[in-house]
Amino acid sequence: MSALIAGVALYYLQIYAYYVEVTAEEAGNVQLVSLYSEEPEPILFENFKAINSDSSPVRYRACFETPLSQAMLTETYFTYPDAEPLVAPGWFDCFDANTLGEALETGEAIAFLGVENITYGIDRVVAVYDDGRAFAWHQINHCGEVVFDGNPAPEGCPPAPERLQ
Repeated sequence: MSALIAGVALYYLQIYAYYVEVTAEEAGNVQLVSLYSEEPEPILFENFKAINSDSSPVRYRACFETPLSQAMLTETYFTYPDAEPLVAPGWFDCFDANTLGEALETGEAIAFLGVENITYGIDRVVAVYDDGRAFAWHQINHCGEVVFDGNPAPEGCPPAPERLQ
């Protein structure tokens, strides 16, 4: 009986407990890094739905729509070549990481850099389909991969915060 209760509690904590729905304003709106200014700039979006969690910097997921075309976006913003969407909890059903991952592989969706180092070592990635459906998530970047393993920040990366050293 104890094992069953512990199992149910663990399941609940992983799938439901730490997530909260966030508004676009709370999430920092939708931004992409400009090829020209090299800074995040807001883009047009609607029908925004997102979740986040304070327990981990990679639990952010968002679904929305944008009227901007992929052609315009690729000419204006940095793409994100190694995008790998992370699985969302099943109850957040607008975000399907497997389908999105396949779309990124086939070119049906294109990933863009939303915000670099939104938290040290974590980038916000935004993927856009040609029909305007769009999704965002947080992903560990190359600096984070090294530093989170306990190694010094590689060349070209910002210095790691003291708490990570």
